[in-house]
Amino acid sequence: MSRLPYEVQQIIDQQVSKLIRKDSEAMMQDKLLLLKSELIEAFLNHPVTEEILAGPEASNTSGTLGGYGNLFSFIGFEVDDKPIAEILKIFESIDFVFSGEVSSGNNFKVTFPTAQDIFDVTPMPWATGRSWAKGIETGISGLGYYIFRKNAQSRSEHGIQTSVNPRGSAQFSNTKYISDLLNKYKMKFLKLS
Repeated sequence: MSRLPYEVQQIIDQQVSKLIRKDSEAMMQDKLLLLKSELIEAFLNHPVTEEILAGPEASNTSGTLGGYGNLFSFIGFEVDDKPIAEILKIFESIDFVFSGEVSSGNNFKVTFPTAQDIFDVTPMPWATGRSWAKGIETGISGLGYYIFRKNAQSRSEHGIQTSVNPRGSAQFSNTKYISDLLNKYKMKFLKLS
């Protein structure tokens, strides 16, 4: 059996390597898209997200406000705001890059957001430097001063903040949200690479 000249063998090895990389990138892309869709679906089906998406007339189905009013008007979004749009953009931007060949195949690096990435794009409408998404997890003050009222003269047109505390000891119920969701999915994404 004759051996191929070194240069020919090198060209063949390079072409095989390119084909294997192309195939593994296509498989990686399919897996990434499937997992990204799963993450986005979990986010959209979260009670907090559903309540915010329902807008200023929603009910407090997340239970964060003790069943009173809704998060959209309590947080103070403008009536036409799309508060979760920036979060969805971040989730949609999850991607991968080829990072080299290893003995077992090709290696990829997944770009996955941190909770802080989300907090940075979810500012409170009335307090720059604070994140409403983080507030869902750590608490948002002022629930006792919040009155849910339709056709109110406010950003959301459905909630006002008073200077007196008509609701007494009402307290915001912290809820697992972005950090918990990202923790659940981070390892799944990292296993792809």
